[in-house]
Amino acid sequence: MDKIIGMGNALVDVLATLDNDETLSQMELPKGSMQLIDEAKLQQINKKFATLDTHIATGGSAGNTIIALACLGAETGFIGKIGNDEYGRFFKENYQKNGVEGKLLTCDLPSGVASTFISPDGERTFGTHLGAASSLKAEELTLELFKGYTYLYIEGYLVQDHTMILRAIELAKEAGLQVCLDMASYNIVENDLDFFTMLINKYVDIVFANEEEAKAFTGKEAKEALSEIAQMCSIAIVKLGAKGSYIKKGTEEIRIQAVPVEKAIDTTGAGDYFAAGFLYGLICGYSLEKCASIGSILSANIIQVIGANMPKERWDEIKLNINAVLSE
Repeated sequence: MDKIIGMGNALVDVLATLDNDETLSQMELPKGSMQLIDEAKLQQINKKFATLDTHIATGGSAGNTIIALACLGAETGFIGKIGNDEYGRFFKENYQKNGVEGKLLTCDLPSGVASTFISPDGERTFGTHLGAASSLKAEELTLELFKGYTYLYIEGYLVQDHTMILRAIELAKEAGLQVCLDMASYNIVENDLDFFTMLINKYVDIVFANEEEAKAFTGKEAKEALSEIAQMCSIAIVKLGAKGSYIKKGTEEIRIQAVPVEKAIDTTGAGDYFAAGFLYGLICGYSLEKCASIGSILSANIIQVIGANMPKERWDEIKLNINAVLSE
C-alpha cells in the first residue's frame, strides 16, 4: 500500500457548541470561516470559553486527514511544528497513539490552537492562533522528510507562506511524490488567488475543494468549476456537503450522493475526512466511484461527533460499511 505524508498547521482544537450565532457576531468571526487571530483575540475567546462547555481534540486540516487515514490502516506521516507545552504534548501523544510517523519540530512558541465555535446547524467557525505551527520555515525542510512516501497531502492554509509551501512541494516532487492540495477555506483562496492558480497549474496532482472554495477559485458554480479545475490537474474533487460530491479525472466524471445523516452535530473535519476516505481508496487501487463512496462514509460519521476524532468502536463500524461498499 502506498504511504501518505501530510503537512499542515499542527493545531489543537478547543470546541464549544453554541445555542445561537450571537457569539460569532460578538467575536467578529464570519460564520463558516477560518480567521487568523492575535493574542488579544485569543484571550477574548478564552474568556468566552470559560463560560461554556468545551472539548479538546487534535486538529488542523491536514492533520485530521492523516489521523483518519491511519485509523483506516494506511501508513502515514505528518510534518508540522508544535510548542514545548501541554497542547504540544497532547498533539504528539495522539499521533503516536494512532500510529502516525510524526515528523514534528518543536520551538519555544505556544502550540497552535483553533478555537472552534459550533453553531446549532452544525456549521463550524474557527478563530485560529497559529503560534508554533506558523513558525515552520522553508529552511527546516529536507528531502529526507519526504522519502519513502507516494503522496504529499497539503492544506491550503499553508499557502500564506509562499516560500515554505513551494520548498515543500519542490522537495516532494524531487522525491517522486504526487501532491494533493485541499483548498482549505474560501477566504484563503480569495486572498491568494494568483498563487493558488500557479501551484495547481504547475505542481498539484489532486485538488480537493468545497463549493465555496471552488467558486472563489473559478468564479463558477460547482459543476463548471470542477471542469475548470480538472483541466489544471490530474483529479479534481468538489465537495457539495449534504448533496454529495463531484469527481473528474480526464474525461471521466462522476457524482456521488452523500450518506444520509439525521442530524449533523458538528461539521468540523467533514471535508478532511472525505479526503481521507478518498485517498485511502486511491492507495488501495479502487475506482474513483469507490474512493468517493468511502469518503462519503467517513464524512457522514465525523459530523455525528464533536471534534475530528472518533472512538475505535466507530472505526470498526466504518470499516464494515466500507467493506459493504466494496462488495457491491
